[in-house]
Amino acid sequence: MTDINKSTVISSVLSADSSTERNASNITTILRTQFNPTLAFTCLLLICSSFSHGFDNQGFATIQAMDSFAEQFGDYNKLTHSYAIPSFFLSYLNSFQYIGFGFGLTLGSYVSSVFGRKWCIRSMSAYALVTATTAVTSKAREQILAARVLNYIFIGMEMAVIPVFQAEITPADARGFMVGAFQLSLNIGGLIIHVITNATANREDSSAWRIPVGLFFVFPALIGTLINLIPESPRWLLAHSREKEAMDSLKKFRSGKFTDLQILEEFKEIEISLKETEKNTGSYLDLFKGTNSTRTLIVIGINVFQQITGQAFASQYGTIYIKSLGTVNAFQMSIVSAVVSIVGVILSLILNDRYGRKTFLYMGLLGQSAALMTMGGLGTSKTVTKEMKNGIVAMMNIFSFSFSFGYAPLCYVVSSEIPTLRLRDKTYRIGMLVNILFAFLVAFTLPYLLNAGYANLQSKVGFIYGAFSVLGLIFTCFMVPECYGKSLEEIDFCFDKKIPLRKFGSYNVRESPEYVHFTESYKSSLANKEEKD
Repeated sequence: MTDINKSTVISSVLSADSSTERNASNITTILRTQFNPTLAFTCLLLICSSFSHGFDNQGFATIQAMDSFAEQFGDYNKLTHSYAIPSFFLSYLNSFQYIGFGFGLTLGSYVSSVFGRKWCIRSMSAYALVTATTAVTSKAREQILAARVLNYIFIGMEMAVIPVFQAEITPADARGFMVGAFQLSLNIGGLIIHVITNATANREDSSAWRIPVGLFFVFPALIGTLINLIPESPRWLLAHSREKEAMDSLKKFRSGKFTDLQILEEFKEIEISLKETEKNTGSYLDLFKGTNSTRTLIVIGINVFQQITGQAFASQYGTIYIKSLGTVNAFQMSIVSAVVSIVGVILSLILNDRYGRKTFLYMGLLGQSAALMTMGGLGTSKTVTKEMKNGIVAMMNIFSFSFSFGYAPLCYVVSSEIPTLRLRDKTYRIGMLVNILFAFLVAFTLPYLLNAGYANLQSKVGFIYGAFSVLGLIFTCFMVPECYGKSLEEIDFCFDKKIPLRKFGSYNVRESPEYVHFTESYKSSLANKEEKD
């Protein structure tokens, strides 16, 4: 066996032993037995950062449906005697921000890798205060468009660092829950801003939309202050040859819930993995060599299907489209949709670490496909009745639940756990850039697909996104491995041994002869070390 394989196996052994011993029957037990106050506070703070992401994103999406926003940035229609935002500007406003997102993702990855996870969060929180100022003072189309693009630099930085930081500090048993909680916090942030916009929507002046936008200051200021109270990632510290600080950090995250030996085992597995990384520094070309090519394609694919199945229709254009139907209060329905999405995310996060990722990916895509196809069918009638329009709204909510139940949270989980350690940052970065590209394409084209004067498909866009959801089901079935309950190092081992992707879930690493050999060797070395100490 090569040195590379030996290191991979050793890392798998260390993680597998400790994660097996710490295995818990449900997430409540895991949180109680594995999360000390420091880890719990850190994870909560990181979740609050992604809360700000959802708050800002849905704030921009919802204020577009306000009459006062249309009066400020739209055109007057003499036939309808009302203001409306033209399709081309809706397209720009909901797609150009992904240019800022891509830049922010790249910048955030660099700052996070070179200066640390905490410095990345500090800098992006300070920057967010500048973008909030630009947005709340907007008077022209160009300024509000610039504000949204600049705001997405902050969101891109947040996307680059928060899931990675969470994955690095969370025990294996709870990794799916905590990394997936990223999506839950997005939805909760969206719910809060939907409640606020519903309360201000009927104001006749620009305060209707300026008040929600003004609240964009709150969370970055809070997070930028509290980030000084948490430890740095032990993986990042160890990667920068700061061994003592790394051990101190790991102890702060584990003390009181893990024994000294378990903490030492985890420290050693990180150390071994990073030493292997130092010997084999990966390049972007390495992403498409050997088993890494499969990993890269999985991460790219799951990010493509998160966007191309039409989430932008519900999240970016949902409120303004429901308002155009004229059957229900669009702002109140945005609250309903947010609650439905939160329920879906909570169920997924509580259960996916017990029943696996793929179960919920399947169920979510099935629900998305059915809802989208039904929505498209309701729009085929020459006369779309009020009941049909209400049915379309109902299908949008079913879609939101299904998306939040499957691909919304679990895309981030899979993207963070599939890559090999030495290429994790690069693989995750490529996956997110692909995610951004397809989010841009969907958001840019939607107004032209929906509105009169162009394709005017209305709810029939459901046929397009429903077909992509079916393709997503096929991709998930054959290409996405089941990794729940496995440590990051165990996943490395499975890929290294070329275990068929559909058999990952049932494959027991400890049954491998190499696993037994290196477990015994490692335990022997640990015992010798303890005796010397």
